[in-house]
Amino acid sequence: MAEQPVGGQQPPVEAAPAGTFPEAPEVFAYYYVPPRPRVVVRRDLLPAFGVLSTVALFGLPTGWLWAWLAPAQNVVVQQDSALIPVTGESYHRLDALMVFVLIGLGAGLLTGIAVWALRERRGPVVMLGAVLGGALAAFLAQRTGIGAAAGRYALGAAPSVGDVIAKAPDLETWWGVLAWPLGAALAYGCLAAWNGMDDLGRRLG
Repeated sequence: MAEQPVGGQQPPVEAAPAGTFPEAPEVFAYYYVPPRPRVVVRRDLLPAFGVLSTVALFGLPTGWLWAWLAPAQNVVVQQDSALIPVTGESYHRLDALMVFVLIGLGAGLLTGIAVWALRERRGPVVMLGAVLGGALAAFLAQRTGIGAAAGRYALGAAPSVGDVIAKAPDLETWWGVLAWPLGAALAYGCLAAWNGMDDLGRRLG
């Protein structure tokens, strides 16, 4: 039988030797590191082609819109069948180009925002499809718009010397085609930078 302390006093506790401490239990911390998402290429090829085709189709109505908005030039018919612009009318050559660029830039921004809304397919593959689709749409818009404008301002009869006629607007440079794809890339890139997530918020692998 163990000896009980007298008077309810506790037995003295021996001090531990200097320089020794009781061993603390080992603590393990586990951290979950999610895998870094990779660029999905194969599964996004078909959606990217669908985006390219859909965006390209919008180039046709865009060309008709430009033909309706672009201003015509008032020109005077000369002896050698030359067409001399009336004073100040030559500026409409630049006006027609700027209208086309503004329409393309606005369409490109809307394209980038609409493609970004395809959350399950966000990534560089679909963005590339949107940019290429914008370039093709701008090309179709230019060809369609020039033809539509020529039909809108077609002459009913051969003009005489000294007549003032309205010359159909024309696009004398191809630089305006770049506005649509650049606008799409700008909108998509800004939204991706604003998102800040490694997978851009995708929900399908």
